[in-house]
Amino acid sequence: MSVVRVMGPDSAPGPAVPWRKVLWERQPFPDNYVDQRFLEELRRNEGIRQYRYWAVVKEAGFVGQQLSCVAIFITLWLYMEQGLLSPERLLLTSLVCALLGYGLHQALTSQMESGCELRTRLADLQSATIFLSFTFGFSPVLKTLTESVSTDTVYAMSAVMLLAHLVSFPYAHPSTPGSLSLNAALFASVCLASRLPGALHTFAMLSCALLVFAMWPCLLQRLRENAPSQFTGLCVGVCIGGVGGLGSQSPGGAVLLALALGSVTLLCPLLLVMLQRHKDNIQGPWDEAEIHEDISHFLH
Repeated sequence: MSVVRVMGPDSAPGPAVPWRKVLWERQPFPDNYVDQRFLEELRRNEGIRQYRYWAVVKEAGFVGQQLSCVAIFITLWLYMEQGLLSPERLLLTSLVCALLGYGLHQALTSQMESGCELRTRLADLQSATIFLSFTFGFSPVLKTLTESVSTDTVYAMSAVMLLAHLVSFPYAHPSTPGSLSLNAALFASVCLASRLPGALHTFAMLSCALLVFAMWPCLLQRLRENAPSQFTGLCVGVCIGGVGGLGSQSPGGAVLLALALGSVTLLCPLLLVMLQRHKDNIQGPWDEAEIHEDISHFLH
């Protein structure tokens, strides 16, 4: 405890005045004065979460697979632009994948969530029918949407929108993709689909985009919650498929994708775990006061 002797009227030493941690009393100390007890209440790294490397790698797999999904979508577009993939085959494959994925999603849904199962299926069927009908009807319009825009500009807009999709994607809770992320992906899909040969190509590409960017994240989140081991294997499979598919069109792009996936899923988690030991978060009496008591009865 700090003590200051106050000088009396005749310059004689007065009584010792101890320092008190109060603001309402005038004391012979500066306003910013603290004594040696100030750091006794210092607390370091209180409540810090310790990360394990492989647990972080598993969570980073969602980021890697989403990057691979974008690569797969671009690969399908390149195949259609070059005439190597017909729109009929892409539509049939998308339909089969959508039915299998929807059935798996329903199988993974808990009994509590499936109380209105019939109504939910009818609502899902209605939504899918409306979307496909409008997309098919507006495909000729979407095909000519960017005719007055140069191809370089269309490709640049598509790249920026796909990047915005990856940055704004809600990786923590992707069961309902964020509006910004989904709209950015669909905007890029419309831009790319408008450069395909026919209206049926545009319709097939947009249907595939809905499957990849809207429905797939919902199924993957359900797998992460109910089947963690299958989720990890599926993420690895998607990453391998993304690298292999892009490699069939651009070996250099596949190498860059593999490096990006390795950095995101292996290197970044390693850096996070290594830098965690250097974290120095301090708490003490200088922090804002926290009220831990229940004060709800004062609000009525």
